Amino acid sequence: MERWGLRLHPQTAEWMPGRNFTVVTEFLLTVFADHPAWGLPLFAAFLAFYLLTLLGNCGMILLIRQDRRLHTPMYFFLGHLALVDICYSSTVVPQALVVLLERGVVLCRARCAAQFFLFTFFASMDCYLLAIMAYDRCVAVCRPLLYVAIVTEKARWVLVAAAYAAGFSSAFIRTVTAFTLSFCGSNQIDFLFCDLPPLLKLSCGDSYTQEVVIIVFAVLVMPACILVISVSYLFIVLAVVWMRSPAGRAKTFSTCASHLAAVALFFGTLIFMYLRDNAGQSSEADQVVSVLYTAVSPMLNPLIYSLRNKEVKEAVLKSLGRSKVSGRF
Repeated sequence: MERWGLRLHPQTAEWMPGRNFTVVTEFLLTVFADHPAWGLPLFAAFLAFYLLTLLGNCGMILLIRQDRRLHTPMYFFLGHLALVDICYSSTVVPQALVVLLERGVVLCRARCAAQFFLFTFFASMDCYLLAIMAYDRCVAVCRPLLYVAIVTEKARWVLVAAAYAAGFSSAFIRTVTAFTLSFCGSNQIDFLFCDLPPLLKLSCGDSYTQEVVIIVFAVLVMPACILVISVSYLFIVLAVVWMRSPAGRAKTFSTCASHLAAVALFFGTLIFMYLRDNAGQSSEADQVVSVLYTAVSPMLNPLIYSLRNKEVKEAVLKSLGRSKVSGRF
């Protein structure tokens, strides 16, 4: 504890009568504890990731609002994804910067629970929105003539509102369940933030019921969204196979490629982190993967969509051209 230059508050741990361990009431977040020299380079990298995340996603939101050609269901959902990515990254990265700079941060149980809730909520929202966007692409490709009638403005708001409600409910139940666990022994979390895998390592006593609830809600979010995305793209592939026009096939693949890239990056890292056997897992490997889904994925999403979508490129060029003209006058 002394090597981090930190002193825990006197209320950090409480003795549990009749047992030979203390109950943890505060958590010490550290990261890459065995490599203190990595602190400043990682701080610079995380700061760059965060600034690019804010710049890219805010730019995407403004672009969608300003350009009428982007007032379509696909970009409506993409705008919400950008907003969620900003909140998602802001929940984790600023605190991670403090952890890297100070070589450790002490969090009370309530603050740790609040961060866990917000992270779980926005991560769930990312999953739901990516699934909704896959459904939107499926309808656009498989039912182009009925697309406007199916994905109406009301339907868009209902889907997004349902995603927010489901994300909030899932995050609330998982947070309450996780923090009814007893944490004892060491209070050090060698991780960027208060996430489930490192918290479960500190749990003690009978936690079977809580872990079942947590797993059930994890299954309802991630695998369910993956199923929706997989089925949607199965129908898209079948529709593309029956297309006679090579140009139509190319346009369809180009439209869907950006979404598939975002899905692969986000869900790939989450699957590695949460849907694998935790036996013998490396703490450093977990930390590296956590960087991908908390800092890199939100940063890359605007770049992925802007590089692959012709409409976004044209909107960017139009916006830059308008800026140049206004600058002359």
